[in-house]
Amino acid sequence: MSLTAKLLLSPLLVAQALRTRARLPRLPEAAGERAGVVGAGRPLSLLIAGDSSAAGVGVADQCDALASPLADTLATLARCRVHWRLIARSGLTSAQMHELLREHEAAIDAEIAVIVTGVNDVVDQVPTARAMAAREALANWLRNAKGVRHVAFAPLPPVHQFPGLPQPLRWVAGADARRHDRALHEWAAGRGDVSRVPVDLHLNRGVMARDGFHPGAPAYRQVAHDIALHLLQLLGPHRDERNENEEEHPDELSKRDTEGQDALRHRREPRHRPGHRHAGGGRWCEHRPGGQDDRAEPQAARHAVQRR
Repeated sequence: MSLTAKLLLSPLLVAQALRTRARLPRLPEAAGERAGVVGAGRPLSLLIAGDSSAAGVGVADQCDALASPLADTLATLARCRVHWRLIARSGLTSAQMHELLREHEAAIDAEIAVIVTGVNDVVDQVPTARAMAAREALANWLRNAKGVRHVAFAPLPPVHQFPGLPQPLRWVAGADARRHDRALHEWAAGRGDVSRVPVDLHLNRGVMARDGFHPGAPAYRQVAHDIALHLLQLLGPHRDERNENEEEHPDELSKRDTEGQDALRHRREPRHRPGHRHAGGGRWCEHRPGGQDDRAEPQAARHAVQRR
């Protein structure tokens, strides 16, 4: 979406945004526990953090949202005991998510973190490069300050499919979301300790909440399953194919636990700071967040409907 097109459409976009904001219901975050332990086997600590889509807006209870089903699915697929914690709040940009995690620093003790942000960067018209700098700073802080071994970012959803948004507002916001997601994909591809989760999500009123803007239980269920599969690949081989009725020797358990830890450890890259160089792929390379047009959007182009 070019800046010129946004300027031309801005009067209509602002009018549509105001009408849509007034029309859409304000849905609460899902009720229920935001931490727990599920499954059996070697322990695995998991942090889920993000905006309203991480907080479960669109469903009544956390059991139908993202975090709890993700932990359940991962525990089943990986045959491990998942200690999970959710830290989320509606309306957060990527930079604000970093601030929230710092506020809860004492509670963070995770091997893997799943971050769900991005839509509010689009809502607030945060330039792509600035949003990517915030995501990089967040990932580096989790890695270096909290010892998280891998940070997996959920992709931005297909905003151009949100049934709650009218056209051309939906088209413009969707183009912005795709630009942010491309930058996320390109940045994560250059790091071994960060990834973008591949999710093939198709949205319609049947899988979304009644506001047509947030996920419903079917959408949450698919995303939770796709993220669990992605994390399973990160964990690597962690168990043998023994007969489950056979008794396992404690030495074998210890050996598998070590293998599972090594599967994560071998992906750990040198500690990063935004803009600093690090060794990767046999040559010196520099991570620059985003890589997209960094120009601030005009005030009239702030068209998104509501913060997630």
